[in-house]
Amino acid sequence: MWNKHPKALPYLFFSEMWERFGYYLMIGIFTLYLKDVKNGFAMNEAESADLYGTFIALVFLTPFLGGLLADRYFGYKKSIVFGGILMGIGYCMMGIHSLPVLYIAMTFVIVGNGFFKPNISTLLGNVYSVPEHIHQKDDGYNIFYMGINVGAFICNFFGAALQILLGWEWAFMAAGIGMFIGVIVFLIGTKHFIGFDQKKGVQPDDMPMLKIVLLILVPSIIGGVIGYLIKGTTSIENPNGNIFGSDSTDAFIFACLPVIYFYSSLYRKANKEEKRPIAALLAIFAVVILFWAVFKQNGSALNTWADRYTDRQVEGTTEKVCETLKQSKSISYTKDSVASYDQYFRLMKVKGVVQKEFNYPLYYRNVKTENLPQEGNSISVWSTNLSQSINPGWVIILTPLVVAFFTWLRRRKKEPSTPTKIAFGLFISALSALVMLAAVKAGENGAEKVSVWWLIGCYGVITIGELFLSPMGLSLVSKLSPPRITALMMGGWFLSTSIGNKLSGVLASMWDKYEDKSNFFLLNCGLLLVATLLLFAILKWLNTIMKEKNIH
Repeated sequence: MWNKHPKALPYLFFSEMWERFGYYLMIGIFTLYLKDVKNGFAMNEAESADLYGTFIALVFLTPFLGGLLADRYFGYKKSIVFGGILMGIGYCMMGIHSLPVLYIAMTFVIVGNGFFKPNISTLLGNVYSVPEHIHQKDDGYNIFYMGINVGAFICNFFGAALQILLGWEWAFMAAGIGMFIGVIVFLIGTKHFIGFDQKKGVQPDDMPMLKIVLLILVPSIIGGVIGYLIKGTTSIENPNGNIFGSDSTDAFIFACLPVIYFYSSLYRKANKEEKRPIAALLAIFAVVILFWAVFKQNGSALNTWADRYTDRQVEGTTEKVCETLKQSKSISYTKDSVASYDQYFRLMKVKGVVQKEFNYPLYYRNVKTENLPQEGNSISVWSTNLSQSINPGWVIILTPLVVAFFTWLRRRKKEPSTPTKIAFGLFISALSALVMLAAVKAGENGAEKVSVWWLIGCYGVITIGELFLSPMGLSLVSKLSPPRITALMMGGWFLSTSIGNKLSGVLASMWDKYEDKSNFFLLNCGLLLVATLLLFAILKWLNTIMKEKNIH
């Protein structure tokens, strides 16, 4: 795989693999940890989804600043190393059971990712910018993307075993160690990045840093505070009078407005040669927000589906293997407790008084009567966070096939343009929501548990869409961005990811409001179809710009 590619690729591949090992291990257990009432923070579905959405939104908002600082002042190597170390410390701190410490740890991860994520992707693009490798850029990003998902696949097995054996804090510690390994791998490969890690410096047309701080960052902070404090009309469903659903969502949206203004100013102030490429990138950034809004529900709504609505029982040889590898846990059955839980699984009524659940095995809430064990007996179920390895598992399997498919088309001069690939990725992703719609029907709207094959099928479909879209988006930014602001525009790609991530939390927090879960997945399908139509509507214009730049 490496032979015909730049020598820097394997180091970037394994560095990103270990970084994603840490990140996705943490994400796989994050909402489960928040909702654990015995050893976590006893949050309900809406609370955990809101915090999850805010967290992953901010994680992808900071690349805007990290990319800008790397472009102008620090260079990519220093930024990547600093960001990686900060993230590793943050992961380790998450296991300390204190809400203030959790918020500090989240801040470390948010800032660290801002320096790490856009700059390693930009460095990869620079490595492929030399004449002998420029034609391999899409393939290079696909291989790099597979590295991301190798880390995301293996991490959940470590997370499950450590959480079952030693507790949440050790699982978070493993995430931190994975991040530190990624930094070490990156440093070992330093000699292969020589010549590609030069900071651009401040260009004559660039907005001065002081001006960015005064006109962008300070207004963002002020906007966030205003969004948090401002209130609209109160109602039974919205007792706090939030404008967009919650205090954190209001704050995030208001904080984003100055950053969005900054990116629009790049277009307005660009010279004639740069104007159309920047416009094309901004248009794609806007459209793919809806993809991330649905895709990033893997750690919230789909994690809930795996936890509560999926048959996770293991028996026979599978049970022995899972127990040996510490990938499953035993849960006992108490007959009288099952009926005391309401439709949302979270609450228990004792003598008419509603109380929060405490260490109760929710698993039995919707098991068929004939499948329930005898009173006092136990069954083994695989750990919920293992479902988070389904998507990266599909990426590992499908990436070589997708790369081979596009290589085959290229040889026949029929390969679609990068924007066309993204458009088809959006359409294919919309079909994944229909798989979950069928799963809801199969389980009679949550009355019974369904096979894990529904989740596997859903992730399989959306992974094909993801491979058409996500690595292609990174490649497109590298192709179209003016050289002086490449990392900054990479930050713009992650800004769109950030907004989509926050929207994913907003959507997931509505889970309990949908009595018929099919409507929840129909909404997801509709959002992706709207995005598909929008991108196909401007596809001819985008392809024209690609031809003007003499790129495919």
